[in-house]
Amino acid sequence: MDTLLNYELNAGVATLTMDDGKANVMSVRMLDALNAALDRAEADKAIVVLTGRAGMFSGGFDLSVFKKGDSAETLKMLAAGARLSHRLLSHPQPIVVACSGHAVAMGFFVLLCADVRIGLKQGAVFQANEVAIGMTLPYFAIEVCKQRLAPAHLTQAGITAQAYGGEAALAAGILDEAVAPEAMASAVQAQVARLQKLTPAAFTATKLRLRHAALQALSQGIDQDIADWGQRFAPQA
Repeated sequence: MDTLLNYELNAGVATLTMDDGKANVMSVRMLDALNAALDRAEADKAIVVLTGRAGMFSGGFDLSVFKKGDSAETLKMLAAGARLSHRLLSHPQPIVVACSGHAVAMGFFVLLCADVRIGLKQGAVFQANEVAIGMTLPYFAIEVCKQRLAPAHLTQAGITAQAYGGEAALAAGILDEAVAPEAMASAVQAQVARLQKLTPAAFTATKLRLRHAALQALSQGIDQDIADWGQRFAPQA
């Protein structure tokens, strides 16, 4: 497994820990590592617990890629991130995100794609910050937000780039549970124990049935985004 991400399998639970030493950016390498880990977890038929380093879940896409001006790498990173959201939402086994700290931009969208989302009650920011930094929210991100955020918060989170703390994130539909850092492990354990009691085939079938419309809209959004990005980041003649 890539050194950016550690994979640990124990009693039917695959814990994926991202740690690039900084902001756990969704670079091409990190996205490749996540996909490889999900392949492995699917083969292991394991419940997935996705987490990050202390204080940081993910700060989003790797901004240094945009600054380098490498159009091929930029397009690859953006497309891989968008497709990861579809994969997470349709993954056959349960996915729990133990949000160990800040979740911003693509990190925020990954969080929203989990089946169960546990975050910190204090000391973490949850934000889709695109509009605040001069970017238009991608179509795929809009669909990810629509399928999980409380309707009243779509405008605040998406259009006004509202930053949320733990308690506010619960009300907005960003988190299912907000805990103190020292309670994170026990909260994850309790959620995993609950999920392990479910019938796997029924879980997968119901998950796909419930998300059918959202996944269709997401696929269309990804196609639109890739077309837009292809025009925006195409090499200049």
